[in-house]
Amino acid sequence: MRDKSRSLLPIIVVALGVMMTVLLQSILGGFMGETIESTANFTTGHLKVMTRAYSENSSQIPNDLALVGVETLKKSLQKQFPDITWAERIQFGGLLDAPDSIGHTRSQGNVSGMGISLLKSTEEIERIGLQPRLVSGKFPTKAGEILLSDDLFHKMNLKLGDKVTLISSGMYGDMAMYNFHVSGTLHFGINVLDRGMMIADIDDVRAALNMENAAGEILGFITGERYDNKLAKATAKIFNAQYAASKDKFAPVMLPLAEMNDMGFLVAYSDSIQTFIVMIFIIAMAIVLWNAGLIGGLRRYGEFGLRLAIGENKHEIYRSLIAESFLVGTVGSIIGVIIGLLISWYFQAVGIDFGDSLKDSTFLMPSIMRGHITVTTFYIGFVPGIISTVIGSMLAGIGIYKRQTANLFKELES
Repeated sequence: MRDKSRSLLPIIVVALGVMMTVLLQSILGGFMGETIESTANFTTGHLKVMTRAYSENSSQIPNDLALVGVETLKKSLQKQFPDITWAERIQFGGLLDAPDSIGHTRSQGNVSGMGISLLKSTEEIERIGLQPRLVSGKFPTKAGEILLSDDLFHKMNLKLGDKVTLISSGMYGDMAMYNFHVSGTLHFGINVLDRGMMIADIDDVRAALNMENAAGEILGFITGERYDNKLAKATAKIFNAQYAASKDKFAPVMLPLAEMNDMGFLVAYSDSIQTFIVMIFIIAMAIVLWNAGLIGGLRRYGEFGLRLAIGENKHEIYRSLIAESFLVGTVGSIIGVIIGLLISWYFQAVGIDFGDSLKDSTFLMPSIMRGHITVTTFYIGFVPGIISTVIGSMLAGIGIYKRQTANLFKELES
């Protein structure tokens, strides 16, 4: 402890490295998790139930291949998987027409729409995060009211309360026309959604598209947890086994998030990011501490020589050097983890808003980057903190075995 080069400097280096490890694990883990959750909440769910034919052509939103008898199916899912929340959704596209005072078209716009439960509960509003995205007006309170993206609303020169007509295709392939009234506008900050998004109550969409007791998708959300790929795959496997023998193309099939919308890479990357971070810091910190160990070893050249001269074994000196580095690594890691957790807690509570940089984005990403403290965050810093310190000292301490006893007295005299 009296020699600061043997304690203070290595502890500071270890603490800084561990702090960065903890902080990066928290922020990157939080960002990747939020990105996955944003996609799940808006489009895929943690699990999605569709007909087999619908799943094979899901990018085309083929509502003519939608699920029927969804009330019975949803009750069955809730009974079989009580820890998962299930929500019906209908995706659709079409043309939105705004008439003038005599019924002639005055403006039109293409819409990409979604039918969710708006009137019976606020659960879907909270899940998708629509409340902070409401720019003007209010959420629908009665049948026939819809929400539009603010950009489309102004492009079509609409006013709140205006009547608009959705022109789309029904479940049986017929042309569907249905009147709505605009109750509010939304701004998502994502170009692809702001160009022409329409959100309506799912019962209104069913009436508009002739989809009585039908839905394109039933989304499942693991209650109170972030996406768990192993749990999702196991759940899908159990469900799909019930219909494995059926040849009906309208038989339901369940897919986990990792098997939809090319999300497999993102899930795999999120799972491996912690290992990646640890390996980088083990290598980087081992190099730094190796150099520090070499410099410290040169300063302690006379000390090692004296200890060898009085009869101490080379193995004992080497083991004491490793024990010393283990102690330094442990102290530095504890300090680094505490500081890293405090900073991570701040980012988890406050976050960093970079929504302006995502205004032209075509991906569903959270506009606020937040940290996410997990059990792993508490111990992940100890891995590079202790291992790299010990490895650095082991590499630097090899020089002990190269000392020649015959030269000790000459070195000590000098």
